[in-house]
Amino acid sequence: MARNLLYPSGKTETWMISRRRTLGLLAGMTATAAAGRPFAAPERAVITPVDLRGSLDAGKLGMAPEATGSQSRTLQSIIDRAAEARVPVFLPPGTYRVSNITLPAGAHVTGVPGASRILYDGGGFLFRADTVDTITLSNLSIDGANGWLADDAPALVHLRAVKNVSIDNCDIAGSRRSGVQMERCGGRIERSRLSGALSYGLYAVESTGLSITGNTVSDCGDGGILVHRWTKGADNTMVQSNRIERIRARSGGTGQYGNGINLFRADGALVSGNHVSDCAFSAMRANASSNVLVTGNQCLNLGEMAIYAEFGFEGAVISGNIVDGAANGIAVVNFNEGGRLATISNNIVRNLVADGPYAAENGFGTGISAEADAVISGNVVENVPKWGMLIGWGPYLRNVTAIGNMVRKAPVGIAVSVAEGAGAAAITNNMFEATPGGAIAGFLWNRQASGDLLENAGPYRHITVSGNRSV
Repeated sequence: MARNLLYPSGKTETWMISRRRTLGLLAGMTATAAAGRPFAAPERAVITPVDLRGSLDAGKLGMAPEATGSQSRTLQSIIDRAAEARVPVFLPPGTYRVSNITLPAGAHVTGVPGASRILYDGGGFLFRADTVDTITLSNLSIDGANGWLADDAPALVHLRAVKNVSIDNCDIAGSRRSGVQMERCGGRIERSRLSGALSYGLYAVESTGLSITGNTVSDCGDGGILVHRWTKGADNTMVQSNRIERIRARSGGTGQYGNGINLFRADGALVSGNHVSDCAFSAMRANASSNVLVTGNQCLNLGEMAIYAEFGFEGAVISGNIVDGAANGIAVVNFNEGGRLATISNNIVRNLVADGPYAAENGFGTGISAEADAVISGNVVENVPKWGMLIGWGPYLRNVTAIGNMVRKAPVGIAVSVAEGAGAAAITNNMFEATPGGAIAGFLWNRQASGDLLENAGPYRHITVSGNRSV
């Protein structure tokens, strides 16, 4: 294929461009480079993605990889300059010792995943931002080295009133407190790995449409992902497709600590598709959080209740989850504190144990519990040491339906409250196997007060039973 080339002098030359000629030119360039001789090129022979983004290269502006002293002032100056120009800061591979970095509006710090390492040198705090529009941290390894943090530094990364946070593909490890704390923030944290925090992996409070997606949170002292509010209200945080494992309850308690995912006063939250294992207490614990969806999660090897909706809430959908190994399975309770209105459907709960982390009023080893205005349907409960299901507790029972469930290998299939003041319950079309204490039995608190009510509720007019079968 012919091409006419016009030179500045006006001379025209015709070149024949072919596959063979192109390959020959490339081979010549390779040989020249191998011989150590530079070939004619513009000032920048290689254009990197960083150049294309217009980033400031911190390495060319004074940041020295592996330097033994603090480089905080240099990095702060570079971040301030880049933020003013609204361009990213690129941190080349290496380890940089810094502290007390304030992120201004528009700050964007990025690096090479797994190679650009920020090491906290113990100066008081590491990263902080307050009342700005946008902050971005990406492709960084942030190591707190378990160093001392000032009293007003609750986390390695502490963000307040940031409208749009983006933390993407970062490693955040070794915090003496929490890994990340976000207050009144929106945006997203995704594809990141938070580990080794003495308190929480991520603590988000009073969020404004936050997404927490695709992260790994592990080996934290008191909690994995916490979504809290100072006052009950719409939070609408989405916690999806995270892996959370090995969460302790270093500070003790009866459920305040030791949870994989913990919602508190956070209405409208979505907890979906997470894999949570080896937590001291719950995989998911929603306290005083209304209109929450807990769907499609895997909950393995938990120390207390696997999935909890408790205290003053209205509205919980708990559906399509797998619980394998816990002290209790799923509970929608505390009607005495206003806890009501739920569906518990299509879950599998199995392999529970009778021992828990504290002395509980009704013990441990129950598959599914509900107290008020709830439908329990399509669940499978297997191999539990106490009750397959518990409907009501003393007088705290109102309008609970258990329909189309399977319970097998439980001392009692369904325990239903027959205490004075208990409200209506309907138990229909359920299947039972290996329930030696009765498929359905009435209970006065912890004490069994009836024989098997499989076919007839007897004197208990508030209970309806029909279509159930024991094999």
